[in-house]
Amino acid sequence: MPTPFRHTTPPPPQSATGRTAEVYAQLAEDFGIERAATFVVLSSAPELLAPAWALMRESLIAGDGSRTGKELAALGVSAANRCPFCVDAHTMLLHATGDHALAETVARGETPADEGHARVLAWGKATRTPGAPELTPLPFPREHAPAYVGTALSFHFINRIVSALLTENLLPGNVQRFRAVRSLGGRALSRTVRRRAVPGASLALLDGPGCGPGPQWAAGTPVGPAYAALRA
Repeated sequence: MPTPFRHTTPPPPQSATGRTAEVYAQLAEDFGIERAATFVVLSSAPELLAPAWALMRESLIAGDGSRTGKELAALGVSAANRCPFCVDAHTMLLHATGDHALAETVARGETPADEGHARVLAWGKATRTPGAPELTPLPFPREHAPAYVGTALSFHFINRIVSALLTENLLPGNVQRFRAVRSLGGRALSRTVRRRAVPGASLALLDGPGCGPGPQWAAGTPVGPAYAALRA
């Protein structure tokens, strides 16, 4: 039976124990996908799996700012990194937020009609290029910067893992290319995506305080320790 994995065969998720099992439990609760391939592929290295999940959770899912905006930023990063798997995933997640027209606009490769949405998408794409003019001024409130910057950094990491170790197809047979499938997939995740997650819950999965509080741009938020742990 075909799998989404390349160059590796992760342990079956049902065999997970300890920290890996705890990550899977949080994935089910807060992401809506218990065995997301993007994290299963890291399961043999829980010391990498846990901070990768923590950074995504504390920025994209539990961080400040609208989920729609952060999904657009993540989609922009994924487009810049030419990661079709992740572009399709964030398109589906925009359906989950209820932004169906916006999801299909970006699925067609078009610029969102809303200027704010367009600026966030452009900002996400520009994070691949230091000094790009689209990076300033910020297209979101400064107090939301830890969540948006954390989201961008999270997906610069995840995109590279996906491109190296997963196939390009988000769903078997590449069926996510059909609008109805994207919409139905998003609707299936909508309850989880629209529920507010408690910030900081993933930090207990990290190795401990040795990584420090993290960078100044994320000071005072759970994004900081999560980023520091992933960098360690």
